[in-house]
Amino acid sequence: MGDSPEESPQYSINADPYPEISDDDSPLIYGAPQPTADGRFPKARHLLGLMGFLGFANVYAMRVNLSVAIVAMVNHTAIPDQDNSTLDDVCPARGNSTDDGPVLNGEFDWDESTQGIVLGAFFYGYVLTQIPGGRMAETVGGKMIYGVGVLITAIFTFLTPIAAYWSLPALVIVRVIEGMGEGVTYPAMHAMLAKWIPPLERSKFAAVVYAGSNFGTIISLPLSGWLCSLDFLDGWPLAFYLFGALGVIWFIFWMYLVYNSPAQHPRIEPEERQYIQRSLARRDDELLDSAGDNSVPWRHIFTCLPMWAILVTQCGQAWAFYTLLTELPTYMDNILHFGINANATLSSLQYLTAWIFGILSSTVADWILAKGWLSQKNSYKFWNSVASIVPSIGLVGVAWVGCDWKLAMLMLAGFGAFQGAVYPGNQMNHIALSPRYAGTMLGITNGAGNMCGFLAPYIIGSIIRGHETLSTWRSIFYLAAVINVAGNFFYLLFASAEEQPWSKQRPQVR
Repeated sequence: MGDSPEESPQYSINADPYPEISDDDSPLIYGAPQPTADGRFPKARHLLGLMGFLGFANVYAMRVNLSVAIVAMVNHTAIPDQDNSTLDDVCPARGNSTDDGPVLNGEFDWDESTQGIVLGAFFYGYVLTQIPGGRMAETVGGKMIYGVGVLITAIFTFLTPIAAYWSLPALVIVRVIEGMGEGVTYPAMHAMLAKWIPPLERSKFAAVVYAGSNFGTIISLPLSGWLCSLDFLDGWPLAFYLFGALGVIWFIFWMYLVYNSPAQHPRIEPEERQYIQRSLARRDDELLDSAGDNSVPWRHIFTCLPMWAILVTQCGQAWAFYTLLTELPTYMDNILHFGINANATLSSLQYLTAWIFGILSSTVADWILAKGWLSQKNSYKFWNSVASIVPSIGLVGVAWVGCDWKLAMLMLAGFGAFQGAVYPGNQMNHIALSPRYAGTMLGITNGAGNMCGFLAPYIIGSIIRGHETLSTWRSIFYLAAVINVAGNFFYLLFASAEEQPWSKQRPQVR
């Protein structure tokens, strides 16, 4: 797989620019024995992980509930009949199934193109706040940035049904603002992980925290489907009221339990604080020190080819991810003819398997690194390839199995599970390239990747318009697979695990 562990030390990429600093002023080398006494249970960093996990579960539940609710919101009989005259290219009705739930017909006469605009509106705001969110988290701390981001998402999720009943432009505006709130969450958490989590724990820790997004999707899709099938308050608004309220409750606990850094935490055990500081080889006060030159080296960041490698592969993975996240319930409804309950439950299977595989693959990746069998760079490349290529095979498989819904679900839930390997893949690569600017860099790459969040639904809606057949959907799945694999190929060519020279410059201290 290329360079050997001797040529690229397996944990040196996570080293701080100031390795000479530790509690006893002696050098600390990653991979050397670390203190084992790190405080009593529950540890402060584990509470951060739990609350971060629940935070991502909340925001993803609030993000994806519209994908299910829109099936119940749209008045399908008011939309002009589609040109499905090629009868051998359309799946037959599945017959009467008592497990599928009622066939729902909502209030809004939105065609596929309009639905694409509604589904994609969230991502206009989401992309807008990525870079500011990361930079603010690096300078003022991630606690408030992450917390307020979730709170704004929750408030405007609660307002979504009101806006929808008011007008289509009002709904689009509310979804844009909701996206702006959620846009700061990933960069802010990345900046917090750089300050809280020792290098030897990062892959597993990040897999657990960020896997909250899969958990939230797993919960939101079937629960939203069930809520939409109720008669109370028209059913579908309940999916927004419930998750919006849960987001506000989460914010209250977050503000009490979580702090920007170990040094600021009033209840952290001294042993855990010392363990984290020694493991990071830096003093916490220097992490937050505003003295000296703390300006962002924008030119170096934007001309960094390894950063562009992360950006390109995230764009490919995001296109495939959002093709399924926003459009799969529509495919299940209009092509495979599933009712709202079965639709939402089956759509959530791939996120359950990806959640499980993400944690397992991160554990295996750390174990392989500890054995010295792969360098950190090749570990990133290997797991990123798993996360890109195997799910793309599943997308091609879905295109070919057509109306066989059991095989289609096997392709999505089986092959799609491997998308969880993104956590030991490119997700931690930002911290490797620059611990100081990890939040800013994630804001750049995640913002670019999530542009696919509004491009994919819009383009898919334009492709489908008036011709929703198996052939049309095959082209959609093929397109997602090709973009995903092409992005991974670029990553294989240009990815790196070495901290960049512009990241190592030490701030001046008065």
